[in-house]
Amino acid sequence: MSLKLRLIVMNFFQFYVWGAWLITIGRYWFENKGWPGTSFGAMFSTMGIASLFMPALMGIVADRWINAERLYGILHILGAVCLFAMPNAGSPQAMFWVMLAAMICYMPTISLAITVAYNALKREQLDVVRDFPPIRVWGTVGFIAAMWCTSLLGFEKSAMQFYVAAIAAIGLGIYAFTLPPCPPKLERNTEGTWVDALGFNAFRLFRNPQMAIFFIFAMLLGAALQLTNAYGGTFLGEFENNPLYKDTLAVKYPAMIMSISQISETLFILAIPFFLRRMGIKWVMTISMIAWCLRFGLFAFGNPGDGLWMIILSCIVYGMAFDFFNISGSLFVEQQSDPRIRASAQGLFMLMTNGVGAVLGSLIAGYVIDTWFTAADGVKDWHGIWLSFAAYALAMAVAFVVLFRYKHDTTR
Repeated sequence: MSLKLRLIVMNFFQFYVWGAWLITIGRYWFENKGWPGTSFGAMFSTMGIASLFMPALMGIVADRWINAERLYGILHILGAVCLFAMPNAGSPQAMFWVMLAAMICYMPTISLAITVAYNALKREQLDVVRDFPPIRVWGTVGFIAAMWCTSLLGFEKSAMQFYVAAIAAIGLGIYAFTLPPCPPKLERNTEGTWVDALGFNAFRLFRNPQMAIFFIFAMLLGAALQLTNAYGGTFLGEFENNPLYKDTLAVKYPAMIMSISQISETLFILAIPFFLRRMGIKWVMTISMIAWCLRFGLFAFGNPGDGLWMIILSCIVYGMAFDFFNISGSLFVEQQSDPRIRASAQGLFMLMTNGVGAVLGSLIAGYVIDTWFTAADGVKDWHGIWLSFAAYALAMAVAFVVLFRYKHDTTR
């Protein structure tokens, strides 16, 4: 099996594990269990809580003590155990703790997968910016495949979605031990400061003012990503109570409609090398923020009937919104980092996006929606919800253009 094919398989199942439940868990929570939105925001924030420390911590471990691909496999197997336990959570509080354990295992695997892939490509003297996006696109294909599997099998409201994810995680965990070796590059007993000793070298990237600004806006974009993950499927699912829309395709199979977002990702991932080389990270990130504004704005005015085209267009725009900050951001961090701290640097990027950003996005959005956009009978004002999110994304874009002054090197 060729190197690229081996990495393709890894990326496919990396996101298959996530896609099996991420978009549909809202329906399981609200329509199956009937638990409150504030508790859902807290549960959904476990991804962010885990990302506050686990990607950076596991990056340090991979940089100093254990091969990244082995650590990657161990974490997936442990995560599978947690996913198998998920259906046994009988209360919002229990679900929070089981999900937190699952996310402690899963979230660092995202940055570890990137580290393993970048290391393997560089060992073969391949161009990461050119060769990684066509490999990473299969992760999105895996996410789509998982969403369709969950939807077509009728698991959108069922605990079975967690079993699907768990089985895939076990298989991926075993497969990880066959991946190209990615050994530590930092000496275990290197002399230096306490920062070096503890492995927090990647945090020195904050000494560069422009890198600090980059990480702050990556955090804010991470919050935007959690908004669409948490509430997109729930938004469409609630049209089931409206007799005008309950028999439409978008309401019967919301996960399949939302999967258009991931189909769009596959196209925009392939466009990243072109845009990143010619425009640089500043304008690629700015385009991402404008796309997030459109994503939320189109949801605000769309519906599963005559407004379905707006929902579909919103899903298409999502591909640009996600890829142009998430994939491009990881490539930018790779270019700006010392190869010896490659795993730690990717862990830091994960900390800011899926850690701090996700926690703030989940908790604040849950509170705002419950306080200002939910009626006494529990009905949500989705028009107001999505418009407020769109305004947030637009404000980010304006501020980023003014504050981020990184100069793009067209020779890289």
